[in-house]
Amino acid sequence: MFFPIRTIIFLIVIIGVVFLQIFLSKKQSKWFGLILPIICLLFSLIAVLSVPAFFTQGELTLEQIAPDGTVIEETITEQHNKPIGNIGTAVFQVIVVFLLYNIPTAILLVIYFACRENLKKRSLLDKMNIQDLE
Repeated sequence: MFFPIRTIIFLIVIIGVVFLQIFLSKKQSKWFGLILPIICLLFSLIAVLSVPAFFTQGELTLEQIAPDGTVIEETITEQHNKPIGNIGTAVFQVIVVFLLYNIPTAILLVIYFACRENLKKRSLLDKMNIQDLE
């Protein structure tokens, strides 16, 4: 029951972001159209910088809980280091995370450059029309 509603809300948000990007890209100043792609790029950099957090040490806690909700036994293991394994694997993971998180950035930039190209063409046509009138 909740899946279709969430999907519809998600699609409405995506469509709203696309229309907002088109609106901002058509502004006279070129910087307005770059706001959303820069935000997406910053989110991707945060995701890339958080990848090493998966290779740090941590603690594992195991609990047995009785049916009435009380903790019967608690076992805490010692801190352990997760081995990175291969540095190539870590670099590959960082690259994959960066590329996946930048898919929205690329889509927003395509919208931006398409709108800016249309503005340039319209501006050139207006200049030609003004010259023809003179």
